[in-house]
Amino acid sequence: MGAAAMLLSLVLRLDFDIVVQNLTYFLGAAALFGVIVSGVGFLFGLNRGIWRYASLTDLLAITYAASASVASFTVAQFLLDRLGSIPRSSILIAWAFLIVLLAGPRAAYRLYRNRHDTGRLFDRGTCKFVLLVGATDNADAFLRTTKERDNASFNILAIIDERGRRTGRSIRGVPVLGPLERLPQILNRFEAQGRRPEALILTRSREDYQQHASIEALVEIAAQQKVEILKLPNLLDMQSIDAEIEPRPIKLEDLLHRPPVTLDAPKIASMIEGRTVMITGAGGSIGSELARQVAALNPRGLILVDASEHLLYSIETELTGTRPSLELHAALCNVREKDAVNKIVAAHRPEVLFHAAALKHVPIVEAQPLEGLFTNAIGTRNVAEAALRANVSTMIMVSTDKAVNPASVMGATKRMAEMFCQAMDLDSAVNGTRFVTVRFGNVLGSAGSVVPLFEKQIRAGGPVTVTHPEMERFFMTISEACLLVLQAAAHSRERQQERGRIYVLDMGSPVKIVDLARNLIRLSGHRPDTDIQIVYTGLRPGEKLCEELFDDKETLSGTGASGILAASPRSIEGALIVRIFDEMKRRIDAQDLPGALRLLKSTVGEFIPGSEIHLLMSGEDSGKH
Repeated sequence: MGAAAMLLSLVLRLDFDIVVQNLTYFLGAAALFGVIVSGVGFLFGLNRGIWRYASLTDLLAITYAASASVASFTVAQFLLDRLGSIPRSSILIAWAFLIVLLAGPRAAYRLYRNRHDTGRLFDRGTCKFVLLVGATDNADAFLRTTKERDNASFNILAIIDERGRRTGRSIRGVPVLGPLERLPQILNRFEAQGRRPEALILTRSREDYQQHASIEALVEIAAQQKVEILKLPNLLDMQSIDAEIEPRPIKLEDLLHRPPVTLDAPKIASMIEGRTVMITGAGGSIGSELARQVAALNPRGLILVDASEHLLYSIETELTGTRPSLELHAALCNVREKDAVNKIVAAHRPEVLFHAAALKHVPIVEAQPLEGLFTNAIGTRNVAEAALRANVSTMIMVSTDKAVNPASVMGATKRMAEMFCQAMDLDSAVNGTRFVTVRFGNVLGSAGSVVPLFEKQIRAGGPVTVTHPEMERFFMTISEACLLVLQAAAHSRERQQERGRIYVLDMGSPVKIVDLARNLIRLSGHRPDTDIQIVYTGLRPGEKLCEELFDDKETLSGTGASGILAASPRSIEGALIVRIFDEMKRRIDAQDLPGALRLLKSTVGEFIPGSEIHLLMSGEDSGKH
């Protein structure tokens, strides 16, 4: 290409007869230029580019290579014969010809493949007909990767611009239609052509949709039109710019109106890396996710503690497979067993201890209060005192929004556990151990939560059972909750002035359970109240219509850490809380249910027990429990 570019420039600059008369000289110059272009092109990697994927990056590389070649040729020719009979302007012309000769074939081939692939997208009979929603960078990138793949799964018919501002235009040959309100007509038009779309693929990020069309509205449209709904990953979340962009089903967490949280990754890593970490309740939903996230931060060792052999084996097997170099220990232990807890903590001497072991199901604990008191209150004391004896740097207790103005025994037992950790945090200031409490609401998909229950009911064809049309809860994903627990723990290590406070995760706005059920029905491709019925069953004992993350008596303040607030609830002096817990343990051992419940009520003054618990507190009908 270099020799041809030089000869063309000479013919254009000089008369053809002059070139012929000095052909030997000009052929030598062209050959020299060709050799230089070949060498420089190799250095710039022009030979490694794939023409099918030629882009602006390749054009820039060609321009740089052409410029370097011209500069090198000028110097070489000047050293040989002071440029002899070669006009200076012909060198500049050769530079332009060289760029055209190198870039032209690449652009032509890329254009040919694009046209060929665009036609293939519409003709391929084995692909799923789809519409993209949103004329975005994500849509453009997805079109590009789809065209470049021989085994693409999608036949992209059009792009829907939600507001219709780009209607009539096209992206990579695919027409832009809109606005979103015309989607039913657009679907019918393609159906009349024998190409009815089978899916909508959303191209915007969750946050971006709040400014355009809500994901809930799109999910509802998809359910009404009986089409599947998928979502592209955010380009910023891609591991590589060259990675394949694969649509995924819409998840329930995509419908949560939660602001993005900024994590202090270095601070979290410094808390875990090179340290020994223990997790109680490590087989549960929160404990196992904490274990996964901690294991990824290169701790010196990780000790998993759980009372369930099956759950402990599951998380140990998983982490052994994913983190074979991690020093991992699994201990089968119930936190109710004080001596066993002391032995395990003393043997491993963790520097950071996450206490996630608890009984969490409101109806179960409501029916068996002593079990909840033993595990949630006494078990927390056992872990906290073992941590103090072993000089653990930080113990983090996972709490719940049900501890705020509790209406259930479970919530009251967790508030009692919070109070013990508060007192320990204030009294242990001398030796430096932090006893941190992190409080948050429901997590999506945890064991026993409403989401798996609703999904099971939907698969069975309904009905979906909701306790009350006005019931609402705070929700976040398990992964996000655990990341924020880690962030709160890391934050607490530098904030000694916040001792005795409870960290409250920013859960966003509460979600009505019936809305959650409706969205799950729509995500499954059905229409609520038409295809799948919703039945209201009434509140169960211990349940509240609305949960709270803090009450009016708690002083709430910011922490400076994203997604985390600090509450200052009522605390009890350390010696008094120890006496209360001693008395509670005696009543549990004596199976004194009325006495234990009365002590729980007197300790947690904001506890508002239901009628059945009131009867038990008075000693009536206690034989059932």
